[in-house]
Amino acid sequence: MSELTARAVGSLRGVGPRAAERLARLGIHTVEDLLFHLPFRYQDRTRIAPIGRLRPEQHVVVEGEILAADVLFGRRRSLLCKIGDGTGIIALRFFHFSAAQKNNLERGRRIRVYGEVRVGGTGLEFFHPEYELATDETLPPLEQSLTPVYPTTEGIQQRSMRALMEQAIALLNQHPPRDLLPDALLKERQLPSLRDALLTLHQPHPTDAVEQLLGGTHPAVRRLVVEEMAAHQLGMLQRRAGQKAHRSPPLAGGQLFGRLCDALPFALTSAQQRVIDEIAADLAQPSPMLRLVQGDVGSGKTLVAAAAALAAIESGYQVALMAPTELLAEQHLASFRRWLTPLGIDVLWLSGSLGQKARREALEQLANGQADMIVGTHALFQEAVQFHRLGLTIIDEQHRFGVHQRLALREKGRQDEQMPHQLVLTATPIPRTLAMSVYGDLDTSVIDELPPGREPIDTLALPAASRRADVIQRVHAAAARGTQAYWVCTLIEESDALQAQAAEATWQDLQAALPDLRIELVHGRMKPAEKAAAMARFAQGEAQLLVATTVIEVGVDVPNATLMVIENAERLGLSQLHQLRGRVGRGGGKSYCVLLYQTPLSHTAKRRLSVMRETCDGFRIAEEDLRLRGPGEWLGTRQTGELAFRIADLMRDEAMMAPARDMAEQLLAAYPDNAQALVRRWLKGAEGYADV
Repeated sequence: MSELTARAVGSLRGVGPRAAERLARLGIHTVEDLLFHLPFRYQDRTRIAPIGRLRPEQHVVVEGEILAADVLFGRRRSLLCKIGDGTGIIALRFFHFSAAQKNNLERGRRIRVYGEVRVGGTGLEFFHPEYELATDETLPPLEQSLTPVYPTTEGIQQRSMRALMEQAIALLNQHPPRDLLPDALLKERQLPSLRDALLTLHQPHPTDAVEQLLGGTHPAVRRLVVEEMAAHQLGMLQRRAGQKAHRSPPLAGGQLFGRLCDALPFALTSAQQRVIDEIAADLAQPSPMLRLVQGDVGSGKTLVAAAAALAAIESGYQVALMAPTELLAEQHLASFRRWLTPLGIDVLWLSGSLGQKARREALEQLANGQADMIVGTHALFQEAVQFHRLGLTIIDEQHRFGVHQRLALREKGRQDEQMPHQLVLTATPIPRTLAMSVYGDLDTSVIDELPPGREPIDTLALPAASRRADVIQRVHAAAARGTQAYWVCTLIEESDALQAQAAEATWQDLQAALPDLRIELVHGRMKPAEKAAAMARFAQGEAQLLVATTVIEVGVDVPNATLMVIENAERLGLSQLHQLRGRVGRGGGKSYCVLLYQTPLSHTAKRRLSVMRETCDGFRIAEEDLRLRGPGEWLGTRQTGELAFRIADLMRDEAMMAPARDMAEQLLAAYPDNAQALVRRWLKGAEGYADV
């Protein structure tokens, strides 16, 4: 498609600098971009409907003779034009009109009208319809194909967009695009050529099934979808090949982790052992490990990460673990110090809140090789941080980081062409479609087994207005049994200050309602030391109830906590609700989660609460969350990057992802030139959007 790619949209008639600027807002810079800008619905202007058979809400073409055109003065001045075709009469009503327009609507003149039939003051009427007037008693021929309706922006009208598209289609016919998918693959899947697919989508025949065109099941749509998906897969496969071309230090160990396991009061699950073996096989290679470990809340991902860290340390290399929040990073710090200190290994801490002296000492120990491991937040990839021999980076809850942040940490370990191994963790199960789309260049391990003795958490959804007092009594009863509880406060606004106010108000209310309990408070506005002290008192059992904002979503592990209360649960997404619920059920006893909601509930909120009551399966919850929110919102804008497909829809086209992956692999192996051209056509230089 080189001619169409090279030709700027500004070269088309009617596109000056201002129009080009407006088209750019739609992502249209070239003629190719214009052709990939597909209609979102179609109008049938290929046949004329008899006026006498019209019904309200129909979108139709009618032809007739103008019977009268008069200006009416009432509450609002309007121009009313009546036309008839022998089967009936209908009025055209205009509230915005000129004297010239009225004069053109002469009695006896033929007219063709397209619009929506509505009920008006004189019966059936068209309000501000599109129309054409006959010249020398003749009207232009009817449309031969369905009329597309395109997404537009301010200053670009449908008529202008269609005129531009006509020019683009003429160029498409003059310079047919090169089919980069081999004929054999197209025939195998019964898909049309790219040219035929584009012509069908922009100029569908009246007999084409509009429902299939708009629903993504028509072969013309599937042709573009599979090519776009294949291009994204190619981008990841090429990126993976580029990453694997780097060297990494082979890491082997086992003695230190064996000593750690001997000291643990529990045994590894078979799923943990399987994933540890997969990681060990990767680390032993001289090329970088690129592995994503998925595990539901409480499945033991941190211990798996410890196995990888100890292999690196035993091999004489440093380890960096980065988490998105201070609270989560602090939890990792506590876990790794508890496990590694008895083995004679110091674990350093680095965050934005660290004092200057402590920070300077930590940086010196990293740079001179005294420190084996460091845990921290975004502070780890700042310029001042220099490693002596970084062999492994571990990134937790990686979807919360931007792409460049992860790259920056990896680059810290670069020594000539040698890169550190990478292990990324998530407690948010990633639906398979999304994993293939965003993390297709990573090997994936799944810890699909919970430690023995874990019982499913019973979940209730209750209206806050009428049941809040009952829930408070439930907290009191839990404390009387010697167990602990969380009370999580949420707000719509993404504001630490407002969240803190809400949590403090709730904390005060609960102190008044439960004077015999010790109640701690944790929120994002507290000083790190205050927050850590409150968490420690709760973890050690000195407090029976912890009131918190969603900062406790991940990383908090208090086995004695058996009750989770989530305020305003209707405001949170499914994955976040599931993460919060995962803070309980970590000991041997039965645990409960109470979702307090405000009425009225939206349809989506009802569905979320229903799913939470039905299942504790993180993967099922993630699939439903993706269905409700869509991939962009599910991932967050920083992670989505260039994932926003132009034509493919991850949910609608889920079944085509695996064939697209297969097609990408075949192209890379047998048609490398086509593969390169396909990436250039669809990714426009954004091949690195998910580089990890």
